[in-house]
Amino acid sequence: MWAIISAGIAPGLALLSYFYLKDEYETEPLSLVLRMFLYGAFLVFPLMFIQHVLKVEHMLPNHFVEAFLSTGLLEEFFKWFVFYYAIYDHREFNEPYDGIVYGVSVSLGFATLENILYLFANGVEFAVTRALLPVSSHALFGVIMGFYLGRAKFSLPKKEKNYIWLSFLLPFLFHGIYDYILLTQEHWIYYMLPFMIFLWWLALRKVKLARGMSIEIPQSSSQA
Repeated sequence: MWAIISAGIAPGLALLSYFYLKDEYETEPLSLVLRMFLYGAFLVFPLMFIQHVLKVEHMLPNHFVEAFLSTGLLEEFFKWFVFYYAIYDHREFNEPYDGIVYGVSVSLGFATLENILYLFANGVEFAVTRALLPVSSHALFGVIMGFYLGRAKFSLPKKEKNYIWLSFLLPFLFHGIYDYILLTQEHWIYYMLPFMIFLWWLALRKVKLARGMSIEIPQSSSQA
């Protein structure tokens, strides 16, 4: 049992530590980061219930609807909802890169509990595959969500709404594509590998941009 729990938790904590330590200007309070992680974990059971009902009631007529509605839309909306209402207006969210830290925290909280449950049901031999694909993809969706919420908070009011929409729509779109590949392609690895490379490239680019903006904001504030 402890081997499964450890294998289920390890990739999420490793990825969270990686993105947390990228915040070189002003690291976020660990208690708040862990709270957001737990909020993400709390989403797992209600979302599993909703997804189960959708399947039992035959409300998923094809793989496209299953990938984009049952998985992409539901999971990314509720993660976005928790982020927006729990942390967006918090005083500790005071630089653009903080959005990435909290976005990754919520996403990895969800991914970690989901991963533990999957390994209990299917066996620890799937731990490496789960770490490389579902867990890391949730982290990357969280980076993209957090990046645009960080842009929204520190942009002019007329641009804020556009960035808020992007913070939900892009993770939803990428999550839907991810699941659609798994559901529809027999040799899914040939499509998933380039897609995951693209997601990592995009996420690391957003990390670099957010870190640059986080340095510029306090400098501009001190000069004002």
